[in-house]
Amino acid sequence: MKIIVPMAGRGSRLRPHTLTVPKPLIPVAGKPIVHRLVSDIAKVLGEPIEEIAFILGDPAFFGDEVVSSLENLAQELGAKASIYRQLDPKGTGHAIMCAEPSLSGPAVIAYADTLIRADFDLDKNADSVIWTKKVPNPSAYGVVNLNEHNHIVELVEKPESFVSDQAVIGIYYFKDVAVLKKELQYVLDNDIINGGEYQINDGIKRMMADGKVFVTGKVDEWMDCGNKNVTIETNQRMLGFLEKDGEKLVADSVTEENANIIPPCFIGENVVLKDATVGPFVSIGANTTIENSTVKNSLIQTNSIIKNANLDNAMVGNHVTYNGNFETISIGDYSVLE
Repeated sequence: MKIIVPMAGRGSRLRPHTLTVPKPLIPVAGKPIVHRLVSDIAKVLGEPIEEIAFILGDPAFFGDEVVSSLENLAQELGAKASIYRQLDPKGTGHAIMCAEPSLSGPAVIAYADTLIRADFDLDKNADSVIWTKKVPNPSAYGVVNLNEHNHIVELVEKPESFVSDQAVIGIYYFKDVAVLKKELQYVLDNDIINGGEYQINDGIKRMMADGKVFVTGKVDEWMDCGNKNVTIETNQRMLGFLEKDGEKLVADSVTEENANIIPPCFIGENVVLKDATVGPFVSIGANTTIENSTVKNSLIQTNSIIKNANLDNAMVGNHVTYNGNFETISIGDYSVLE
């Protein structure tokens, strides 16, 4: 089994945090988004992963540190890492084709801007599985249309009238991804463009037209990381899941001086909490100091200093110094507000 991870986008909706760190590398509940996504998919598949192919953007932004992080992730899962580049953002289908040498055999394609919680058996008799989640407002999503056999016969983007309430979440299984490669090559060769880009859906539609069987794989939870507010919400939900799983969330090296931790919280290595109340639903990266402050429902990354603050629904980057009384903030890396 292979996992193909297109992640070349810059994550503009999550700025300023993605000005210095690619969105899939932003930590949520103490672990980068792409690390959580790939690890959770591997757990769901329940079989050895042979290769993980990552499609990155410009090396000036997705540099050696990013590559090293992804290679380590693959190694932890017993897989080979393959690194590809999409230097021109021409759409989801084009991104997949940038990994053309890896497009053979059974594979999962997962776009690295979402997190899931799932526990099910993969239907390997189908030609493809498209992961979906029941949503209350299907007109805001791309949804699947099912026939009487519960096979997917159509993909409909933001339907004006009801088609189904099963939204496509951007994770796909292909029994042989080479079939998708063939159809996407046709899309590229014939310049089939939607929304100004080459889309994975156009390759999938050609597979459906050829009689390939597509079924749904439903997830229990689907969590977005598209902007600051939903990323904080995803952090809250993930911390809740990890607490139920019994995962250790507070490092032994945390220093507490007159501090109160209200779980669930992730608190990384060598964090210092002094005259502080932290939680619930707070993630704090390594080597950060929180002093004379109250922090809840917030994400704070590494090597930062927070003083005299009352934070709620806040997101703070790496190497930040913040001393102030604003409550809801979003501060990127290397910022100083005193």
